[in-house]
Formats: sequence, C-alpha cells, structure tokens
Amino acid sequence: MSELILKAEKRSGFKRSTSRQMRNDGYVPGIYYINGGENIAIKATELSLRPVVFTDESHVINLEVKGEPKPFSCILKDVQFDPITSRLIHFDLLGLKAGEMINLEIPVALTGNAPGVKDGGILQHILHKLEVKCLPQNIPSHIEIDINALSIGDAVKVGDIKIDNVEILNEANATVVSVVQPAATTEPEETAPAEEGTAEPEVITKGKKEEEAAAE
Repeated sequence: MSELILKAEKRSGFKRSTSRQMRNDGYVPGIYYINGGENIAIKATELSLRPVVFTDESHVINLEVKGEPKPFSCILKDVQFDPITSRLIHFDLLGLKAGEMINLEIPVALTGNAPGVKDGGILQHILHKLEVKCLPQNIPSHIEIDINALSIGDAVKVGDIKIDNVEILNEANATVVSVVQPAATTEPEETAPAEEGTAEPEVITKGKKEEEAAAE
C-alpha cells in the first residue's frame, strides 16, 4: 500500500463562523483520532487534501502536524462535502496502531475485457468499494477483479473474492460485478388500416331551421 504525506496545523475555535473563515482562507477543518489516544483538531489546505480524497486507491497517510515531533500514521476514515457546492468541508483521520485490526473501505478495480460485453451484454459494476478488516500492514491499495471470464449471465460475488490476511465484511452473496442481458425492446404496435369500403360513421347535425321544420 502506497503512502502519502499530509501537512497540517492545529486549530482552535469551533464556531461556525471560525470554520467558515477557515474555508474562505483555503483550509479545511479536520480531526485526527486514535483508539486510546488524544484527539487532535487540525486543518489542512484544500489543495493538499486532493490527492488524499480524490483517488482510486487507499493510502496510508503520514500526517505531519506543525509543532509535533514526529508524524502520525493514519488513514482517511471519513470526508464531508457541501451538498450545494460539493466543496470539501471536513475530514476525519484514523490513527493506526501496530497489531490492531481496523475496518475500512477499499476501492474495487476491474481488469480485462468481459466476453459477454462483446456478445451484446451490459457490464454492471455494482460495488465500487468493499469494507474490509485487517491489520495496518495488510491494507490493500485496491481490490482487483479479473472480468476476462465473464459471459452474459455471469457475476462475481463477494464470496468469490479471496485476499490473504484480509477479511471482507460485505454479504457473501452481494454482487460486485456482472454481465447482464440487455432489456428487450418492444416495437410499438401499428394500427391496422381501415378496410376499403368501410364507411366512416356519419355525423348528422341539424340546424335550427331544420329542427323547427321537423317540429311543424
């Protein structure tokens, strides 16, 4: 698993106005925590967080906090985005302890070309991340699934995936990727043309004078 360096600073003040000003200055508030240890409120620049957040792989983060003598080994545990602007507004980092199992989500990467797609099937990638449990030294950067053998109707389920020293926590019967038959398209029914000689219904209307004549 690859490692990244993230530089951060300690922060104080937890009012909304303080956090808003921090974001206006290009910083994102966050928290570092570890089981049995002290939480550290931190902030990092939005630019420095991009490689940590926007990635297709999991990384061990070496967090360098200004004023601390050594970096903290951690992973990105949670991230929050503004629902309107989609900007990053908060992040959580979980500290790693040697010998302590952790739960985290690992991205799924598909490799190869499914024969079923060439035959007209549709590839459905359903689970893009899997939740796993493992020791820090066994964290995979991603979970690779070979789809070269998938024909129409075939699927790879969670139970089919085996990784040494890693336990996958998703339901074993959950489908990760499959190739399905495309939905049948139905042609709109054509209206049969009227037969020759079939008369259209006659609409009879009577004017006011005709009605008066009939009444006499």
